[in-house]
Amino acid sequence: MSLDFDFFYNWAYRNLNLNLDAYKETQLQRRIGTVMKNAGATDLQEYAKLISNDEKIKRDFLNYITINVTEFFRNKEIFEEFENVLKEILVPRFKTINIWSAACSIGAEPYSLAIIMDKNKIPIKNKILATDIDEPILQKARQGVYKENEIKNISKDNLKNYFTLNEKEYAVDEKIKNMVTFKKHDLILDNYEKGFNAIVCRNVTIYFKNETRDLIYRKFQESLVPGGIFFTGATESIYNPKEYGLKKLSTFIYEKI
Repeated sequence: MSLDFDFFYNWAYRNLNLNLDAYKETQLQRRIGTVMKNAGATDLQEYAKLISNDEKIKRDFLNYITINVTEFFRNKEIFEEFENVLKEILVPRFKTINIWSAACSIGAEPYSLAIIMDKNKIPIKNKILATDIDEPILQKARQGVYKENEIKNISKDNLKNYFTLNEKEYAVDEKIKNMVTFKKHDLILDNYEKGFNAIVCRNVTIYFKNETRDLIYRKFQESLVPGGIFFTGATESIYNPKEYGLKKLSTFIYEKI
């Protein structure tokens, strides 16, 4: 079966404001083929019509393509390293911290950051900004309710202090929810806010083409204040940080020069 990806990419850009050209081609097309078949379509023209007419099919497509996989304190040892950087480098340097959690998915990451900030009594300059391209996912994030597998990395103390168990789901404490503001944002197409002391964007750029990833890194650097920190994912080590105006503090943590 031959699929007209040129048609579908153009259609997605016009109708969903989604730039699929920025994603790694082979991986993306395989995922589109899978989710198209799951929807019962035989070609991309038919699939585009289904997405236009069925909100659930549209939501399933966006969720599958934008890779909403996350958990609290993902890669726990690396997260602990970032916590130390916050306490030992950023707080003495800036006093109050302005943080952006980019591509935040269901909210586990920004709520993890809020727990760190509250636990260590680190003053936040503004609410933690948490952004994602997928509005239905942001709605789930705002609710702040999670299943047991999503909170597996949370310590017993943090679970006791910051969550309420309702039947088999865990609700984030209102104090933590009030430390985060969620906003729809497209890392490829939208403008970036500025003035951040720390930007966290993890396990996202691996899905983009090199030129798209490079552009995102440059925009992150511009959004950081001098001395600000960029925290990336466990599979996203930057091999040439100076090219982006950054210097390496550790394998996954970089400082704006």
